[in-house]
Amino acid sequence: MKVMVAVKRVVDYAVKIRVKPDKTGVETKNVKMSMNPFCEIAVEEALRIRESGLATEVVAVTVGPPQFVETLRTGLAMGVDRGILVECGEGGGGLGPLGVAKVLRALVELEKPGLLILGKQAIDDDCNQTGQMVAGLLKWPQGTFASKVVLDKEKQTATVDREVDGGIETVCLNLPAVITTDLRLNQPRYATLPNIMKAKSKPIKKYTPEDLKVEVRSDSEVIQVVEPPKRKAGVMIRSVDELIDKLQNEARVI
Repeated sequence: MKVMVAVKRVVDYAVKIRVKPDKTGVETKNVKMSMNPFCEIAVEEALRIRESGLATEVVAVTVGPPQFVETLRTGLAMGVDRGILVECGEGGGGLGPLGVAKVLRALVELEKPGLLILGKQAIDDDCNQTGQMVAGLLKWPQGTFASKVVLDKEKQTATVDREVDGGIETVCLNLPAVITTDLRLNQPRYATLPNIMKAKSKPIKKYTPEDLKVEVRSDSEVIQVVEPPKRKAGVMIRSVDELIDKLQNEARVI
């Protein structure tokens, strides 16, 4: 079985985000970029499936400009067998979750994987939609917010523990299927120096949306990006009576 993993390049989680002066987006020039943390978990889970003997190959795919190859190289250094880049414009050509899902559907139809794994969301836009959309387009069963995944090779099923508001829900999916990963699924491995060197020689195939017969267009338009308002400084309260007075007369919440 082949496992396909979708990954995304985002501003590193430790970087303080800055809005561009013209308020058209977030500043990414000369900013540290890295693989989306949820995508790292997806890659780790795919590698564990292969190492358990339940898969023969792991393929990482991404959609974006040429520099997104760096994110694929990160996956290859972790142990992924090969990568696929679908070249679009800056930031994925303005593609939203639905556009990316259409590209992933085309790649799935081309590669024929038995399992598609994605991070549940990206930390830049927090949309949490691509996995569900691609499952809908493929008409595949889906297990979202996975905190545990168990595959049965004989029955060709995947049992997924998924985190919901009320606790843990367990679903059984017939393969092929789509799984999106949550934080508690695993701890991603670090790339070792030998694997980093091997990653340089691993193949990365490149496509364009036209090659895949996918129409690239954005269904939304960003009007303006602004920073959230700064919180006002707190005040020290000396007594309960003073607290009640401020809640009544200043905050007007009681």
